[in-house]
Amino acid sequence: MTIISDRTKDDGFIYDEVTGRPILRMYDLILHHKKELTPENVNDYNVSLNPENIMVVSHKTHNLIHDNFNTYRRQQVFLVYGAPLSGKSIWVESNKGPGDLIVDINNIWQCISGDAGTKDNRLKSVVFKIRDTELEAVRYRLGKWNNAYIIGGYPSKIERERILQEMGAREIFIDETRDTCMERAETTADPEAMKKYIAEWFDRFEIGQA
Repeated sequence: MTIISDRTKDDGFIYDEVTGRPILRMYDLILHHKKELTPENVNDYNVSLNPENIMVVSHKTHNLIHDNFNTYRRQQVFLVYGAPLSGKSIWVESNKGPGDLIVDINNIWQCISGDAGTKDNRLKSVVFKIRDTELEAVRYRLGKWNNAYIIGGYPSKIERERILQEMGAREIFIDETRDTCMERAETTADPEAMKKYIAEWFDRFEIGQA
């Protein structure tokens, strides 16, 4: 995209135009319209594609702009996926804002059983019922939440495509190496079981965006 290439500095980084900090990963980059897009002006290229109307900011800065100035923003949905221990929940935690909805099955396991690492089959139906209720709220935009983050492994490209279409979501791929995930597994309660989950994810992962 021309705007991104034009604003890439000589050091190879793109900088958040509000905070001045480098945006290290492309999934953190947002093109923010100073004059908000509406159904009436979205096809007006002097608004939607005008470089003077577009700021390059990070995901977190974009959220703060809307929250601080109470500007209109339609409810946005993000599918945050990647390998176990890749940092999905950490990324969401650092970027979410007040009123955001988080759909994370590990958090549901934690709430139901008190232990996100132990998946007792006797509780599975309850866990998935709660997750499905959250997903229904996202799909039909129930409630007054701002952003919604759907967190999961989702190694299958077809499954990601289905969720993106059903939810009207944008995908955020937390791209971490197998070696790094395996190293992190050493600090978990059951390293060998976690390493098995990580290996299975990388074996099943299908590269490609929807």
